Formats: sequence, C-alpha cells, structure tokens
Amino acid sequence: MERQELKRELDATLEARRELGSEYESALVESFVEKVDTQVRRRLAEERLGAARGGGPVAGPGPGSGPGSFGERFGFAIVTLVLAVPLSAIGAAQARLSGLVVVWAGIVAVNLIHARSPRGRVKGVDAA
Repeated sequence: MERQELKRELDATLEARRELGSEYESALVESFVEKVDTQVRRRLAEERLGAARGGGPVAGPGPGSGPGSFGERFGFAIVTLVLAVPLSAIGAAQARLSGLVVVWAGIVAVNLIHARSPRGRVKGVDAA
C-alpha cells in the first residue's frame, strides 16, 4: 500500500513539474524526497517497535540494528538510487549531459552527507 501511495506522489510530483516548469523542480524534488524519507522512517520505527515487542525478526537492539546501522544506510542508498531514475531523466531532458551530471552530483552528495551524519551513531562505535 505504501508503494502505491509513493507512486501516486511521484506521478503527482512529475505532473506538477510539467505544469509549473523547471524553476520549481528543486522544490518539488525536495518535497518528494521528504515524503519518501518520512515513509522510510515510519517503516523503520514500526519494525523497531515490533522487534521491541518481540514480534519482529530482531529480538532487541544490537549491532546492525540501530539508527546508523548498515541496514538504514543501505536502505537510504537504495531509495536514492530508485529516485535517481526519474531525476536523471528530468535532468537529461532539460539540460542534457550537464543536467545529468548535476543530478548525479546531488545524489552522491546526499549519500555522503547521510553516511557521515552523526545522527544515530552509538557512543563508542566508529561508523567509518
């Protein structure tokens, strides 16, 4: 159900971009990414709650299950790569190679910032 909701959001974002033009593109993309991020965070919270209650696959917090875990970083990377497909198409259609380069530079930057953010790191554990 969430996937269908996100697909509708993406379709609406792309339609709004067609109607509003490229000057609103970054605001539309940012809004969509926020919605995806909210969905991912909600799903992670539900999984953690289920795990804390003993109903999930993880019996409790441990290595690899915290907010800065490999799973979260991997999930974030997958989400950005999924979003890269329509963003690449938009960038290439609007500005050819330079648009594509800007899109991928942004994707790399977002992933680097997320990977290096101190949010969710456990004291005494080196994430890098």
